[in-house]
Amino acid sequence: MIIKSLLTESNPFNSTVDIKSWIEQRNREVEVEVEQIPFEKMKMWHSESDGSIRHDSGRFFSIVGIDVRTDIDSMQHWRQPIILQPEVGYLGILTKEIDGVLYCLMQAKIEPGNVNCVQISPTLQATKSNYSCVHSGKAPNYLGYFVNAKPENIILDQLQSEQGARFMRKRNRNIIIKVDEDVPVLEDFHWMTLGQIKELMHCDNLVNMDTRTVLSGLKISDYITPLDGLKSMSEFGRSMILSSVTNYSHISTRDHLSWLTNLKAKYDLFVNFCPVNDMPGWKKTDREIVRDDEKYFKIIGVNVTISNREVASWCQPLVQPMQNGLCAFIIKKINGIYHFLVQAKLECGNFDVMELAPTVQCLTGNAENSAKKPEFYDYVMNAPKERIIIDALQSEEGGRFYHEQNRNMLVEADDNFPLELPERYTWMSLRQIYKFLRFNNYLNIQARSIISALNYK
Repeated sequence: MIIKSLLTESNPFNSTVDIKSWIEQRNREVEVEVEQIPFEKMKMWHSESDGSIRHDSGRFFSIVGIDVRTDIDSMQHWRQPIILQPEVGYLGILTKEIDGVLYCLMQAKIEPGNVNCVQISPTLQATKSNYSCVHSGKAPNYLGYFVNAKPENIILDQLQSEQGARFMRKRNRNIIIKVDEDVPVLEDFHWMTLGQIKELMHCDNLVNMDTRTVLSGLKISDYITPLDGLKSMSEFGRSMILSSVTNYSHISTRDHLSWLTNLKAKYDLFVNFCPVNDMPGWKKTDREIVRDDEKYFKIIGVNVTISNREVASWCQPLVQPMQNGLCAFIIKKINGIYHFLVQAKLECGNFDVMELAPTVQCLTGNAENSAKKPEFYDYVMNAPKERIIIDALQSEEGGRFYHEQNRNMLVEADDNFPLELPERYTWMSLRQIYKFLRFNNYLNIQARSIISALNYK
């Protein structure tokens, strides 16, 4: 059922071409207006005496300042603004088996920060404040299916982290459920196969971050049966399945746990709240919170009008990046098994000091102008075309980030690429990655985004 869904784009309800046309049509039809405004003009929001920005209800999220101290790399003490959102939200996909194929009910959803307005989103994408109707709007569509889901309905259920450099210890519930009853297909929703969604992930900014993080948790090899076989998969797909099932690994999982535990114990991360008005190198004006050198990101206020949302018009802060980012995995066959080059990355908003990240994760503008580029950055950027397996621009979550994009890449290393690695890097088979993915706060959202795009056709 799941494998058939993964390997087919044949969809009697909506072809892949139709889905692309549908997204384009919704972009033309849905009225969207995002206007930057002064912070004091944001209705239902206020600035406190320390410069933090909070919702009048005390819910949703806040922009606060943090003081960070760590003994890793060259940057050891800094202050910055960050999103504080302690609520756990739902990121849910509702599925149904039809004629032996699993279909996912996906939404054409507009977020104010999306690069191209409409993107393919999960069935349900809502913070606790949203589905508790703090905004006095309508409850999200299909919420009841997830709130009332029974264990036998659940395919996947995980708490996973959000961006550690932008959010303070933020998690969402990533959940996939399967129902048997007829499901009404509302406006802005379409049935899609997993194969279609995977194919659309290879287009720039078409499948949103929340869809990618939910689907990253599906370990496809768990659903392979002798009846399915591997014949209809591509050579690369079969190699990925082999990497996800084989017991062989260049480094044992026990050693990986010891490696990561040692790094978490070796390096310190101390994070305390501080006034937004007292962050050296940053300034708050009436319209933005921005670094003096205009690097990394800034906070802006916007007024949003979207014609098809639970609330048609509202104000909020958004994080606006100063340049695009790069998130890339290098993979290499070791004794015939693909291994991923994984980084243990410290970010100030992490729950537990470090999370497993792509080989390279950085802002491209900062990396190019840095005296010391990130490890393996040049190798990825100079990779010949024939060694690039995935290469697409992917948006970050448009409900909090304004036009933030990362170039997601998967690059196969040549035979001369060394097995020996710097301290904070290791080789993992796909099987080992999925072991860590089953638990909270191990694989960061940038890594999960690339894993979700693995295509087996």
